[in-house]
Amino acid sequence: MPLTKYFETIAQQTETWLDQLVPQEDAYPPSIHQAMRYSLFAGGKRMRPMLAVAAFEAVSGQKAVGTERGAVMPFAAALEIIHTYTLIHDDLPALDDDELRRGKPTCHVRFGEDMAILAGDALLTLAFRILTDLQLFKGIPAQTVCDLARETAEAIGSLGTIGGQVVDLEYENTTDPDPAILEYIHTHKTGKLIAMAVRGGGMLGGAGEDQLSSLTEYGRRVGLAFQIIDDILDVEGDEKLLGKRTGSDKRMDKMTYPSVSGMKASKEKAVDLIDKAIGDLEMFAERAGPLSDLARYVAARTL
Repeated sequence: MPLTKYFETIAQQTETWLDQLVPQEDAYPPSIHQAMRYSLFAGGKRMRPMLAVAAFEAVSGQKAVGTERGAVMPFAAALEIIHTYTLIHDDLPALDDDELRRGKPTCHVRFGEDMAILAGDALLTLAFRILTDLQLFKGIPAQTVCDLARETAEAIGSLGTIGGQVVDLEYENTTDPDPAILEYIHTHKTGKLIAMAVRGGGMLGGAGEDQLSSLTEYGRRVGLAFQIIDDILDVEGDEKLLGKRTGSDKRMDKMTYPSVSGMKASKEKAVDLIDKAIGDLEMFAERAGPLSDLARYVAARTL
């Protein structure tokens, strides 16, 4: 299922915002800015910004795409900056020790481990400068911007993304695989930021509690399905299409859905999660079309 022109436009708009918000390569000291921009502009699909914009539009009915300063775009850009930081650090020798990302040498391979650590740190710091800049969120209540920054921090901290990464490391080489622990890893390490993209877009669109609840559950299911499919692709995927080595989970002896539940059950669970995620959008009617398309796109990566 190819991405539509709608999503390509969001990706292009995100690129424009990123280029404006991240220091240029020649800004002093150039070494850190080259490393930051190298990883940030390495060719990601910008799925998290797409989710944020689609959720914003499902709630508000306003079109963010094509506008010069859409209310949701600073958040969309910050999400991609945060996501890039997680990839840089995840690829480090002390964690997953990957040498290829999106078909290119990983940041630590290209710039050295020391500069990669600092590039990830700098990107994360920059994201929160963006998320707390009220001038960028014109027309959005200051309390909403504050809540957005706080919830984003919670989603990626020790109770979210980092917590999932910690448990993932601790359960490498386990002789007692636990499905509950596996779900914790996936819903936190990957799922929390995906769910926050959807929830944050809804918050900026003025969502009520019922709407936010539905969007959050949709994001949780899509995030879990996304990581299950990543597990599947690590076994069955094409390295040229993925832009990274396959088989890394087995080499690192990680606990994955195929290793715990088997390939057939893993695919069935991913499909079930996507179907239920689409069902979570019922209250938004036709305005949820892009979110439904994104859920189907996640499934179509392999299933």
